[in-house]
Amino acid sequence: MTLDIALNHAAMQSFGLPDERLARVDARRAFVEMKQAFMRATADIDGPVGEMLQRNVRVATEAMQLWRLRSVVLSSLAAGHERTPIHRLELHRQLDSLFPQHAVDTSFVPL
Repeated sequence: MTLDIALNHAAMQSFGLPDERLARVDARRAFVEMKQAFMRATADIDGPVGEMLQRNVRVATEAMQLWRLRSVVLSSLAAGHERTPIHRLELHRQLDSLFPQHAVDTSFVPL
């Protein structure tokens, strides 16, 4: 086996430098934390919209999928619910930490 084939094999088997593995683990951890924040928020949304959002969050496999749901989730949170401000703050923090270039996009959603 030549060196190029061995390197390609190692790359495909998720081997790599320790920094690369740590970066993948950190990215996965950040995604899981954001998904949990979305799950907590959508659990407080009632009706068919809440069920649809919970289903979409549950099947999300990438942070971008959750980012695309942000407006609907934030606008669907009941204004009078006691946990809504906490959910909004948590979602904004999670989104801004994973997508700092889009921080302006998540700052305001009309009720």
